[in-house]
Amino acid sequence: MSGGKGTSGRGDRKLFVRVKTARGRSVSSQNWLKRQLNDPYVQRAKDEGYRSRAAFKLLELDRQFHLLKKGARVVDLGAAPGGWTQVAAAKVGKTGKVIGIDITPVEPIPGAEIIAMDFLDDAAPDRLKEMLDGEADLVMSDMAAPATGHKPTDHLKIMALCEAALMFAREVLKPGGAFVAKVLQGGTERSLLEEMKRSFARVAHAKPPSSRADSAEMYVVATGFRRT
Repeated sequence: MSGGKGTSGRGDRKLFVRVKTARGRSVSSQNWLKRQLNDPYVQRAKDEGYRSRAAFKLLELDRQFHLLKKGARVVDLGAAPGGWTQVAAAKVGKTGKVIGIDITPVEPIPGAEIIAMDFLDDAAPDRLKEMLDGEADLVMSDMAAPATGHKPTDHLKIMALCEAALMFAREVLKPGGAFVAKVLQGGTERSLLEEMKRSFARVAHAKPPSSRADSAEMYVVATGFRRT
């Protein structure tokens, strides 16, 4: 460790952690590891028992938009490693229902049902509807395709996932329900917002404080679902 000094609200000294085992790693891998080692949200997630720092993004979105309520029925698309599912299960309580799906298997989470399946599989929507056994209050998606490093391509891929999630949300949400999904800044998200406005009373962009400032990641949040 070396002394990149800083102080927290408690007056604690923060130390910047250098990556000592850089040999054999790509520059992007080194930079990712450096961010992880020095990211306060990563440490907070460990301290508070969340499986990923992404849990704080949903907590912050919920504080702003009031998405999660006791007894709500929630579908989590792209659930792995489980941070959003943990938050949702805790918020909706025993009277609620949380269904998660991811192509990567997720360790069991109390209060949630999770299946290992590709959401883009033709059979996935019907499987989720069967598990939900009713209408949903919230459909949320933190899905992201593997990055190629080519920004236009990555943007189009994540927007395609968002559009697929929106199509599913329109099929399962109850009137007044909500939808939240990850997008990347890049221009075409504006057309997606216009499309969402046809089905929701309120649509907004949001960037939670825990989303890294240097990331193009944002979220679209739509509330007040209405069937058209």
